Amino acid sequence: MTPEITPRSWAMVGSLGLVWGATFLFIEIALQGITPFWLAAYRIGFAALLTLAVWALRGGALWLTVKRNWPSLILIGVLSSGLPFMLLGWGQQYATSGFAGVSMAAVALMVLPLAHVLVPGERMTARRALGFAVGFAGVVVLIGPEALQASGDAMEPWGRLACLGAACCYAISSVAMRRLPPIDAIGLAAVPLVIGALFVLPLAWVQEGPPPLPQGQTLVVLAVLGLVPTAGANLLRVLVIRSAGPVFMSLTNYQVPLWSVALGVIVLGEPLRASLLVALVLILAGVFLSQWGALRRLFLR
Repeated sequence: MTPEITPRSWAMVGSLGLVWGATFLFIEIALQGITPFWLAAYRIGFAALLTLAVWALRGGALWLTVKRNWPSLILIGVLSSGLPFMLLGWGQQYATSGFAGVSMAAVALMVLPLAHVLVPGERMTARRALGFAVGFAGVVVLIGPEALQASGDAMEPWGRLACLGAACCYAISSVAMRRLPPIDAIGLAAVPLVIGALFVLPLAWVQEGPPPLPQGQTLVVLAVLGLVPTAGANLLRVLVIRSAGPVFMSLTNYQVPLWSVALGVIVLGEPLRASLLVALVLILAGVFLSQWGALRRLFLR
């Protein structure tokens, strides 16, 4: 099935970039009152319960034809939320947040060759590859050279490997999601979250002990994280991947650090660096190059 990129696709990808960019603010607050693995478990748990309720109200359908692919669906459940949430939470204890940001932007570069081989209609061209490389350079400029500087922690190489592992999880799950047979979008948002929750819960219990009881602000922040950037954004992610394809969806990963920095300037009053403007130009140029055909259809239809 050839990817179909419409104005709605652009709106959804833009919304995802903003929502996931703002997520770092909430995670920073939540970590003041809960450990990393239980943060992942509560976040996925809230999202799974909410999405399951919506799915049940819509009839609870999953596979839309006789074709089934449960192994891929289980793999998607583990790789799209449970494992990467845990890897990032653990890895950022030792690696810098800047390196984690560059790792997330690298998802777009990982998706490109995977989709070229595994997804019909997602051929890698020289222009598309150049566009993604320019966009990635924009993210590196945005975060700055400190992203690649060593912190001196003996565990830092393992922390960096965990961040890159999370990026690989997102890339593989996006391509696997696109290759699924016809499936209900709400079900595809709900079932992998349940699988992710079942994966995270026992590991969090073994690693960090019995589940803590979050209090006050932490509980509210966890609920928001489960509702907006996990449940709501996960549904948008499913819709984009199933319609416009994983390569188009990977444009979100360039936006996330851009929005994160921009919101720091707007909400937290952080200084506006010149690198933000340079990065914005590079990222937009990368999008223009890699998505020239879709942009031409959008504005010249």
